[in-house]
Amino acid sequence: MGQMTTSPSLSIRPYRPTDLLSLYDICLRTGASGEDGTHLYRDPLLLGHFYAAPYATLYPDTTFVLADDTRAVGYVLGVPDTATFAARCEELWFPVLRGLYPLPDPDDTSRDARMIRAIHRGIGIPDQPWLAQYPAHLHIDLLPDAQGGGYGRKLMQTLLAAMEARGVPGIHLGVGLTNTSAQGFYERLGFQVLERQPAALVYGRRLGEA
Repeated sequence: MGQMTTSPSLSIRPYRPTDLLSLYDICLRTGASGEDGTHLYRDPLLLGHFYAAPYATLYPDTTFVLADDTRAVGYVLGVPDTATFAARCEELWFPVLRGLYPLPDPDDTSRDARMIRAIHRGIGIPDQPWLAQYPAHLHIDLLPDAQGGGYGRKLMQTLLAAMEARGVPGIHLGVGLTNTSAQGFYERLGFQVLERQPAALVYGRRLGEA
């Protein structure tokens, strides 16, 4: 997919391996429910190890970045099939990380410890009937300076078009229950609630339908 210009200074383009460190940075700086999470983690790489890098590394063709002339300032990360992604992570991504990050003491309730436990658990596959119709999932994050200019919508449209081109039937994502602005954003893009959880809503959108 070719470059799509969105402004004189920012453009959406396919992911490049040289973007990886920027993805780690964006993931951390939006890692507190969209706010800067830098102060919350002793290890600044932990969030990106789980929520950004495996997507971009294993599925670069469905990873897109919003970038200026020097670096990425936002991204959308998607995988066409959640179960396949989970299996590939178990084979190719998590084994090395589990060696680098042993399981913490059970009494350790820090955010670092929680993320390390997530790395050891692996990618969760929703045990829900809707998964067959919405097998893909995504994450999207933009740094504050890149928000509010319509870039989030353009990133989403770029990813959804790429998923449709691959014949993906539907895509899902999770949104915090209190994050009403994000809920409105996804609803305006045609997403509908698939499941209500204690702390989150799962949204889904069918693809390839007129």
